[in-house]
Amino acid sequence: MAFQTVVTTTYDLIIIGGAMMGSSLAWFLTQEGFPGSIAVIERDPSYSTCSTAHTNSCLRQQFSTEINVRISQFGAEYLRSFRARLGDDPRVPEITFHAFGYLYMAADAARAEVLRKNAGLQVALGAKTELLSTNEMAARWPFYNLSDIALGSFGAEDEGYFDGTTMFDWWRRKAMEAGVTYLQDEVMGIDAASGMVTGVGLASGARLSTGAVVNAAGPRGARVASMAGLDLPVEPRKRFTFIFEAEDRLAKDLPLTIDPSGVHVRTDGQYYMTGCGPRDDRAVEPDDFEMDHDIWLDRIWPALAHRVPAFERIRVVNEWAGHYAFNTLDQNAVVGPHPELPNFYFLNGFSGHGFQQAPALGRGLAERITHGTFRSLDLSPLSFDRVLAGRPLTETAVI
Repeated sequence: MAFQTVVTTTYDLIIIGGAMMGSSLAWFLTQEGFPGSIAVIERDPSYSTCSTAHTNSCLRQQFSTEINVRISQFGAEYLRSFRARLGDDPRVPEITFHAFGYLYMAADAARAEVLRKNAGLQVALGAKTELLSTNEMAARWPFYNLSDIALGSFGAEDEGYFDGTTMFDWWRRKAMEAGVTYLQDEVMGIDAASGMVTGVGLASGARLSTGAVVNAAGPRGARVASMAGLDLPVEPRKRFTFIFEAEDRLAKDLPLTIDPSGVHVRTDGQYYMTGCGPRDDRAVEPDDFEMDHDIWLDRIWPALAHRVPAFERIRVVNEWAGHYAFNTLDQNAVVGPHPELPNFYFLNGFSGHGFQQAPALGRGLAERITHGTFRSLDLSPLSFDRVLAGRPLTETAVI
């Protein structure tokens, strides 16, 4: 089904951004029985420059806040029952999930204590997190150099990577089939009167009237919020990903390993995937995808070769830069209405967790918009109220 140009000029709800989050919300709104017309406005229907196109598509339970663990638990359940949740449509494939776990490594006593604290929360909530000594890690994965490691934290269940592109594509397709209109255009302004959003202006020159707006614009989220006169502490931050092959392949899958250096690495089919943030982790333009090629030689390769000596002889086969929609307050999502502009909704600031959080947050915001409350999982800890109050809900397990 194709994107459309503007024909109807009034919609009950407009979603700004049609990538992973916007399409999740659009689909779940149709399932919650939203009683009106929905338009998704997407500036780039090829999705070639959005965060969705540059994700590493991973899922983990190892977070430091209860709400994020709960969100990931639903994500894992959703992946396992994807076709059934889309109405047992025989066209819909099951989602492939490679559940080989995450392994956080602590290099000192202070970081080890953080892992212990986080694991206590995770296990209490039902996650299968295991704390491992260096001897236990060496027994499972003898290819690691653990000479400078104090403790490991391993997610033994519902952690790994999945085919998020298929999930996104079918949400979008099924939303369209259910009557959601996808428009190829760009929002350039937001109209408001008497404390309510009333419409949006588009790059094409069209103006659309609406009863509500959802900001699902990813790294451009702060720009969209500013059109409504609102400050959102979310900015695009660059992250680099490299795919490499190893002359000496490991004998078993490499868990998604979070090294104390800040470099992470995992098995990726016949290859391996690794990445990290830039030296100067600051805001960039949302269309800035320039690679820092020196970071491979200066930072990533030395870290890999130190942690896995077999990775002395490796070769890059692909590379790209993507963006986190980074919440500078606390690296957590902002979800729900603005208290002073109650028909303007946020779905922003995922700080690298968006793909795995999309099922729970799309469902939750759809409930909030349709029924006036969160029904399945209370997402109020992620509300904009904490931004106004300067009260961070800090997530310490950010990669």
